[in-house]
Amino acid sequence: QVQLVESGGRLVQAGGSLGLSCAASGRDFTNYAVGWFRQAPGKERQFVAVIGVSGYSTSYAPSVKGRFTISRDNAKNTVYLQMNSLKPEDTAVYYCAAGRSFSLSRNDYIYWGQGTQVTVSS
Repeated sequence: QVQLVESGGRLVQAGGSLGLSCAASGRDFTNYAVGWFRQAPGKERQFVAVIGVSGYSTSYAPSVKGRFTISRDNAKNTVYLQMNSLKPEDTAVYYCAAGRSFSLSRNDYIYWGQGTQVTVSS
């Protein structure tokens, strides 16, 4: 069992930066890939980024590539999402999730956090 808690979401102006954290508790967190997803009102939850168990493998959605960076600190059981050059269309609830495979599909993730709201004003 893994519990995930996101933090760091807030209101930010377009062009600004924001860092999100995903703190994990429970056994074997370091054996899970971790993904970030987001869901805007009225839209499906979509993939943002994923990081492998060692932290060396990453993948990003085209809409955030070059602006967002995912990283993890296994000693702290924490995964981060650094978001730069934010746009109003980045506004969403951001979720982190843990799964056994390095996947871009939300269906492959087992554990989910409760989400943190990111709002980007124009």
